[in-house]
Amino acid sequence: MPEIEFKGQKYIIDEDGFLQEPEKWTPELAEFFAKTFEGIEKMTEEHWKVVNYLRDYFLKYGIAPPIRMLTKATGFSLEKIYELFPSGPANGACKIAGLPKPTGCV
Repeated sequence: MPEIEFKGQKYIIDEDGFLQEPEKWTPELAEFFAKTFEGIEKMTEEHWKVVNYLRDYFLKYGIAPPIRMLTKATGFSLEKIYELFPSGPANGACKIAGLPKPTGCV
């Protein structure tokens, strides 16, 4: 599997850039992923609301939440989530949150 290096540490990612060791995730790594993979120059409070919800849900249940739960919990419409994460909740937000690539409909 491919690796990326950030601040002197190596991280294993899959071919789509998803972190394969979610326990190594940090907010700084999230900002790096946001800029590198999504072109997001600055993570806002709205970005963090989505990312933190995804992380909390994943740590509790071991999977990414369904999109309906994400929109309900954050109060953001799907359109707003796409504004925040141009490649969407699965490819963008989950990647930045350090989750493995979702298999379902996030």
